[in-house]
Amino acid sequence: MIDVAYIALGSNLGDRHAQLAAARAALGAMPGSRMVAESSIEETEPLGPIAQAKYLNQMVAVETSLGPRELLEQLHAIEQRAGRLRRERWGPRTLDLDIVCFDQQTLDEPDLHVPHAELPHRAFWQRELDELRPRD
Repeated sequence: MIDVAYIALGSNLGDRHAQLAAARAALGAMPGSRMVAESSIEETEPLGPIAQAKYLNQMVAVETSLGPRELLEQLHAIEQRAGRLRRERWGPRTLDLDIVCFDQQTLDEPDLHVPHAELPHRAFWQRELDELRPRD
């Protein structure tokens, strides 16, 4: 099944623009996938209790044959290649990739929720998603 996945990109370490550009290229090169749209890039305050630099955030729409679990594995591999270290929750990161939602699929498992459980609480995700989704 081909579906459109909406993936949030974030970076607050190193060359943030370069991190997002490399992530977009890697997302478009995933097996059975192609980039179909990207939102504007915006700078946001960090979330959580840890003091850190501001983030650059963006969302992309990727047409893919990957299911949510397979997509998550691909995203983690892209983050790892970008030098992402998972040391502390809400900590700074070179690259953060999240599945925000799919057009047609949902999933509710202990370690993966699609749509993402934080979508209602992140205004920047909602703005970026509005840029990408066709209006009726």
